[in-house]
Amino acid sequence: MELNLILGLIIAGISLGVIEGIKPGPLLTMVIRETLSGGLRAGVRTATAPIFTDGPLIIISLLAANWFASKPTILAIISIFGSIFLIKMGFECFSTEPPSFVDDNYDYNTSFKRGILTNLLNPNVYIFWFLIGGPLMARAAHEPLAPIGYAISFLFTHIVVNIIIAYFFDKTRGKISHSSYKITLFICGFAMILFAFGFLFYAINILF
Repeated sequence: MELNLILGLIIAGISLGVIEGIKPGPLLTMVIRETLSGGLRAGVRTATAPIFTDGPLIIISLLAANWFASKPTILAIISIFGSIFLIKMGFECFSTEPPSFVDDNYDYNTSFKRGILTNLLNPNVYIFWFLIGGPLMARAAHEPLAPIGYAISFLFTHIVVNIIIAYFFDKTRGKISHSSYKITLFICGFAMILFAFGFLFYAINILF
């Protein structure tokens, strides 16, 4: 058992879970919207959507990890695309404003269903798991606990961060400091770019 590898992927899962949790996007906006309109319970229900939307993608990525590991050139190419996606998300963090909380009158029955539908229709979820999550887990396919640790730590952290944000907005009713949010986003963007360079370095080592 390679404890360093397992711990390394768990830390990566937690780090990316935090980044994805606080990065403005459809799900975070929906979590905040539901919290402001229906209270903390509604926000928590919406925040749990990734269990049902990301879960199947995680299973597919785990099953494909061994196949990716046996195709290093394909893994390198996917890692390059993953790094481009991370750089794009990183620079978006530098210019993104805090989410808007305008009620768009979504025609859904419950907060939970809104969260599920919002995440299912978000292409970034699929891109993340097939370009970032999958390659990360494939690198450690020889140590089964490492990919599982990454998947669980990412999903758990992502949900917990969204629940914390829902709690915060429930208590403050959206009166969050604009500058504090921008600083947090800047840190997230910088972290994403660091991850991107890690992906590029890995791809270069394989190809050259």
